[in-house]
Amino acid sequence: MEISHLKNIFVIAFGFLLIFIAFGGLQTLQSSLNPYEGMGAISLSVIYGSQIFSSVFITPFAIQKLGCKLTIVIAMCFYIICTLANFYPKWYTLIPTSVMVGLGGSPFWTAKCTYLTLSAKQYAEKMGKVKMHVINQYFGIFFLIFQSSRIWGNLISSLILNFAENEPLKYLNNTNCGSSDFLAILIKTGNTSSSEPMATKSQHFLMYVILGIYTGCGTLAVLLVACFLDPIDLQHKMDKSEPPRNIFTHFLVTLKHLQDKRQWLLIPLTMYSGIEQGFILSDYTQSYVTCSLGIQFVGYVIIIFGATTSICSYFFGKLCQYASRIIFFFLAAVINIISITALFLWKPLSDQLVVFFVFSGLWGIGDAVWQTLVNALYGTLFDDNREAAFANYLLWKSLGYFLSFGYSSFLSINIKLSILLCILVVGMVLYGIVEYTESKKSQFRLHDPIDTKNIDINA
Repeated sequence: MEISHLKNIFVIAFGFLLIFIAFGGLQTLQSSLNPYEGMGAISLSVIYGSQIFSSVFITPFAIQKLGCKLTIVIAMCFYIICTLANFYPKWYTLIPTSVMVGLGGSPFWTAKCTYLTLSAKQYAEKMGKVKMHVINQYFGIFFLIFQSSRIWGNLISSLILNFAENEPLKYLNNTNCGSSDFLAILIKTGNTSSSEPMATKSQHFLMYVILGIYTGCGTLAVLLVACFLDPIDLQHKMDKSEPPRNIFTHFLVTLKHLQDKRQWLLIPLTMYSGIEQGFILSDYTQSYVTCSLGIQFVGYVIIIFGATTSICSYFFGKLCQYASRIIFFFLAAVINIISITALFLWKPLSDQLVVFFVFSGLWGIGDAVWQTLVNALYGTLFDDNREAAFANYLLWKSLGYFLSFGYSSFLSINIKLSILLCILVVGMVLYGIVEYTESKKSQFRLHDPIDTKNIDINA
């Protein structure tokens, strides 16, 4: 592999690693850090609501006009501005910057995928290699580096917050944590002041230190990409006989894909892949971890979740070559149903430290299927119309995030767990119908291996 091509892969990979060390770590803390009136969860909901709009209307236009490199740099700047807003978290600082991140998020990821794909194709043509093999190699290098971002971001926050170990940031009255956590609703609606999380000057200072490190990581990411990433010619990708699509053409193509009945059947499960992540990153961290143990444990719990998701994603992708994907979907559904039922019944206490990590790890196993194999399922079923299919995938998954973070401010944990359970059951039933109908087609082989090397499970 030529040095210039290898250099560009590492520049993009480490740029994304640095920016998501900051954003991923901050996202995990957001609902616990800014619980009053649900400001933290609502700001996350706004991000994904804006991303729904961006994925349909803005993404193709932005990349055509700005190119991949400039799109990535501008989007990274939006992430940095969002981090800076958390130094002074108010409605008028968090919401506008969340909109910026949402609008930039979809072009950001699409530009990355486009750059790596085009770069791999150019190298394959030059060296006479198989394009798909080179593309898989490029994406494999990228995800090998990028996947650790959730671990490093949460490790930074947890290690720093442990300096306040003797004065943990948790609720003054933490006897009603878990599924009976009504305190979170009171805080989010502003109906009480006595149950707000304790925060000392020392803890505020430590949060400023964390935000400063996250801002520094984001700034390094921008400088790295701006200075060292080579521009790439998008015309290499375009069909000369086909005029470039405008915003409304892309929107119509996305809507037209909904004529496929299989897409309608997959909507609940696709939305669930966003809702379940919203639950673990927002509701579980606030109502179980922060409420019982303190905010300094949030990062450690999510590290286990992230590591389990990454490891299982790799192994499930390999095992799909030898077993039906239905087995893995069924496994994930059973694990989630058992976990949801247990979370209904469990009374979290501070002396049950291991249990918090067990739930996080179990959720990570299920998440590996929902993030990786659902994505792969779209690529397999809609191979002849992947662009529109993945636009729909991002749209419905973003809607799941939007709803999860949005109703987080108004509903109790019991109701949220009930919603998770209902959507999962409905989604699995409809997914079963898709598999049954596809198995009847002579050209569809249920045991075909799924190519998961090219899949982005953090978009």
